[in-house]
Amino acid sequence: MVLQELERAIRRLDLAGRRVLVAVSGGVDSTVLVVGLAELARLHRLELTIGHVNHGLRGAESTADEHAVRTLAGKLGVPVAVETIDPHALRSEGPSRDRPTLQEAARTLRYRALRALCARFEAAPIATAHNADDQAETVLLRLLRGTGPDGLGGIPEQSPDAAVVRPLLRVARRDIEAFARERDLEWREDTSNRNSDYARNRLRHHWLPGLTREFNPQLLRVVADLAEAQRRDSEWIEAQVQREAQLRFESDGKWLRIDIKDWSRLPEALARRLARLALQRCGAGRNVTRVHLQRMCAFLADARVGTVIELPGDLRLERDSAACRLGPVAPGGDSR
Repeated sequence: MVLQELERAIRRLDLAGRRVLVAVSGGVDSTVLVVGLAELARLHRLELTIGHVNHGLRGAESTADEHAVRTLAGKLGVPVAVETIDPHALRSEGPSRDRPTLQEAARTLRYRALRALCARFEAAPIATAHNADDQAETVLLRLLRGTGPDGLGGIPEQSPDAAVVRPLLRVARRDIEAFARERDLEWREDTSNRNSDYARNRLRHHWLPGLTREFNPQLLRVVADLAEAQRRDSEWIEAQVQREAQLRFESDGKWLRIDIKDWSRLPEALARRLARLALQRCGAGRNVTRVHLQRMCAFLADARVGTVIELPGDLRLERDSAACRLGPVAPGGDSR
């Protein structure tokens, strides 16, 4: 099952004949990913390098993870490179309201380190070990916390820039674990994965098993199919958003000018996506909510000349005689 899915993914993701950096944490998922790819390497002319990121968050356990990955690389005859990061350092930067959580900081620095390793080894994509269970958990968590249609798209099999690929995304964790047992593989267990303080762990260990057992044994496949369908729709919609943005947005230094002609006639979904894109281009991110987008769209549709509203990211939106401008609030509250 695992090798067959990996072969299909190699074809879908056009990995044959390429150099790939495999992100390996030492856990069962990434161990199976690199072992499976190593078994297929000669057939598909893959040139593998293992990349391991030591977060240093679990003391001796993190050190043992790194040692296990180096040992695995030696057994496979695959070169390995290790980067050490400090997620706490990223959380000390900027105002507290904009600081990432520890998990977000670790993820940001992990991908930054993997991309650096990728460049150093002249590898094409980074392969990570996200699987079908991860997909279901991600979609369900977003749904429970409140998300828009794009959030239901879950984890893509390939990042927009094709720098990251996820060959195991259609493989269930039970199949990954069965593969590991069949080959008598050794892997590391991250004790933090059993910590019920994390919502993902509660979902994984307490909620999903009951839903799968009592409601729908095919829940993982159902959620994966939903994510894939929604992601395809979102990709099509995003193309329309970018086309409209090219017609309406114009950079003006640190500001973004927005052509608001007939804004009120835009479909609501398109208007909101344009508003979010404008905020993103001006640096707003994690603090943007549905309420902010509604307020911004209402302003763009019907604001009087000379009026102003403030938005997340220390931004302000103002109406002049010809258009609207979105940009930074200067010290003292003046945009000029």
